[in-house]
Amino acid sequence: MKVRLRYFASVREAMGRGSEERDTGAATLEALRSELRSLGEPYAQALGDKAVRMALDQVMAEAGDQPLREGCEVAFFPPVTGG
Repeated sequence: MKVRLRYFASVREAMGRGSEERDTGAATLEALRSELRSLGEPYAQALGDKAVRMALDQVMAEAGDQPLREGCEVAFFPPVTGG
C-alpha cells in the first residue's frame, strides 16, 4: 500500500526532507517505523530514538499498533520539551 510520510523538526533535518510517499507492506505504525529503520541511514538515525512520536492522519498515536490504510498520512515528531 502507498502511504504519505511527513517529518518534523530534528527528524526532518536528519531525513533531509519534509515528506515522501512510500510503498509499504507494514500493517501498523510500529511495523512501518521498523521497516523504515531497516533501510539504513538516514532512517535508522532519525527514527531509531524510542522517544520519536508518531501521528496517523493528524491524530497523535499513543501506541504503535494502529492499523495503516491505503493513502494514510504518518507523521514523525521528536520529543518535545517545554517550560
